[in-house]
Amino acid sequence: MEPGEAQNPLTQLRRGVIEYCVLALLTEEELYGFDLVKRLGGSQSLVTSEGTIYPLLSRLRRVGWVTTTWRESESGPPRRYYAITRAGRHALAGFTSEWMRFRDSVDGLLTRGEDHGAQGV
Repeated sequence: MEPGEAQNPLTQLRRGVIEYCVLALLTEEELYGFDLVKRLGGSQSLVTSEGTIYPLLSRLRRVGWVTTTWRESESGPPRRYYAITRAGRHALAGFTSEWMRFRDSVDGLLTRGEDHGAQGV
């Protein structure tokens, strides 16, 4: 087996960033769990399931990055809506800063590799 063959790199990246993507969506408006799944599913790289999102939301609530409120639904039982907290905004801002540096570093290395590959090195 080749290194990295056992794990899909996209799965590993998704696992590392999904909670911050959820926080980013919650900066726009309060959302309920299934709505978050649908919005994340709008990006092929971030497709996730309810089985992933609800434990993640519970963890975000426990650490104080989101709060919840129950609201009546016109199409069924009440829904739990999630809102980002000040601590969640702070965590997202810290991640965003680190992510940009990380992304730029990776892009620089990958681009350098492409340049060398094009030259036959």
